[in-house]
Amino acid sequence: MSESEAKDGAGSKSYRIRTLEIPARPLEPGLYLVSTPIGNLSDITLRALETIAAADILAAEDTRVTRVLLERYAIGRRTIAYHDHNARDAGERLLADLDRGLSVAIVSDAGTPLISDPGYRLAQAAIEAGHRVFPIPGPSSVITALSASGLPSDSFFFAGFLPQKEKARRDRLAEIGTIPGTLLYFESPHRLAASLEDASLVLGGERAACVCRELTKTFEEFRRGSLAELADFYAAQENIRGEIVVAIAPPPEAQEMAAEDVDALLLELARTMPTAKAATEAARRTGEPRKVLYQRLLDLKAT
Repeated sequence: MSESEAKDGAGSKSYRIRTLEIPARPLEPGLYLVSTPIGNLSDITLRALETIAAADILAAEDTRVTRVLLERYAIGRRTIAYHDHNARDAGERLLADLDRGLSVAIVSDAGTPLISDPGYRLAQAAIEAGHRVFPIPGPSSVITALSASGLPSDSFFFAGFLPQKEKARRDRLAEIGTIPGTLLYFESPHRLAASLEDASLVLGGERAACVCRELTKTFEEFRRGSLAELADFYAAQENIRGEIVVAIAPPPEAQEMAAEDVDALLLELARTMPTAKAATEAARRTGEPRKVLYQRLLDLKAT
């Protein structure tokens, strides 16, 4: 920590809600993972505000984004950048601050830190060094999307961002598509239509889904339908904007099939599909692992 940052941390530590200025209590030394709003700034928690105001060091994924939050609640302090491109060097400095007995708070641009951002490296290193790690819970776009999607919420799998290239994306969908729970992933606006088309192809066009866009913001949208319907809708849209979470219903319960029936299904599908695609479709229908079915189809073709 630099001398200027030390002076900043030693100054007045408070936050303001409307006209009420509230002093922030001192924090124990350690790493604080502070959740921030995903859109609506009013979703910040009181504990998060107090932690951000009281921490000796505040690290942010994008200091400009965090500045908006600080100004909203009259928290007068500096931030340092901690993101993908400087995680190694910035992380070493933050670990050194923890070694000196300081409190370090880290926030992402939106939502809960460490969810699809580089903060997990810092948390892992802090734990290995024997420092305490304090989660300050709050908003999460994944949970927000799941809760309002209308899809089963008793079991779910979060896949982060899917691969950008088509083949890798389809392979990933085939890999996770049979997990018995609602599937959620982040998607960028310019890849949304393509990923929905791939999901429809790999998982089945009739599978229910929901596109959750601009959560908690002015133009919040939940568009529900089958994967085929959503793929067609977004393929026809121009200038899709905003942050997006895609939620896909769990796979239908597969009926157990006899080995000879599975072989017959594989051969039938292979008449009109490439081997890999036939194996993917058979996996969707039977619930058996795609890799196993792919090899079985190769063996059948060889006989």
